[in-house]
Formats: sequence, structure tokens, C-alpha cells
Amino acid sequence: MIIRLLEPNDAKEYYDLRLEALQVNPEAFSTSFEEVITSPNIVEHYEKSFRQTNTYNFGAFQENKMIGMVTLFPETKEKLKHKASIFAMYVKPAYRGQGIGKLLLEAALKQAYELGGLSKINLSVVSNNHEAKGLYQRYGFKTFGLEEKALMVNHAFYDEEYMSLWLSNKE
Repeated sequence: MIIRLLEPNDAKEYYDLRLEALQVNPEAFSTSFEEVITSPNIVEHYEKSFRQTNTYNFGAFQENKMIGMVTLFPETKEKLKHKASIFAMYVKPAYRGQGIGKLLLEAALKQAYELGGLSKINLSVVSNNHEAKGLYQRYGFKTFGLEEKALMVNHAFYDEEYMSLWLSNKE
């Protein structure tokens, strides 16, 4: 198992995994499958994103195949630079329960600590995704809000929990 930062040549495989994520767990993402497949030049967009120095996209690889992903996005606006967000966390169903999500989260958190200057990491998770919430809670994330009916997928509503992790004692 290898966890590493994604490179531009990973863009097509990331795109394929992203499509899978949006089909398998559409309730876990604010973007829809249809929005991604109709986006022009989306693979090129991912290539460009993986070249940026202010976004950290990690992939989990088993036998050279991407089986999981997560993104750490530090804020760039002056008043928000103390925060970062984690999003687009996904592990292929066949590999869940093997600690891959833990390794991806650890990679993102390690990167956040190495950046310095960050005090807080935010994320959101569908409130009925108990496995993901449990993982985040084990790393110290705490719920600070709940948005009822935040997402509507196939005529069903999903609540979203907002969680944060303080990296310093400045709560």
C-alpha cells in the first residue's frame, strides 16, 4: 500500500475513481456524477490541480491502482489562512475496513502540520455515515454543526455534519 501526493499523470485514474465515488456514494459528495461527466476538459482540470502548490491531493495505491483519495485544501485568503478543509475522501468498497481511510487521513493531517500556520481543519460528512464519522472522531474531530437536508439525492434528503479539528490550543 502506497499513499502519495497525486501527480498530473494520475489525473485520468483520479477521474475514473471520482466517477466511481459519485456513483457508489452519491450522498457523500456535493458534486453529482452528471456534473463531472459533462464538465469540459475535466481530466486536464485535474492535471492542472495536481500541479498547484496550494492543494494537496493524496491517493492510495495498491498494485499501482488508485483505490482511495482525499484532498487537503488550505485557505488562501488572509483572514482564513489559519484553516484548511478536507474533502473528496473515498475508498473503493472492496478495500474498506482495511485502514486505508485512516492512512489517507493521516497523510492529509501530516501535510497540514508540516505546512505550519494552520490552527483548524474542517470537513463535512453525511450524518448517517457512521464509519467515516468514527474515523474522524478518533483523530479528534468534533461536530460543530448540523445542516438538515443539506443534500438531495434521488429525491432523498441527507443531513450533513460539520466537523473540525483544532491543531493548536487556540480554541
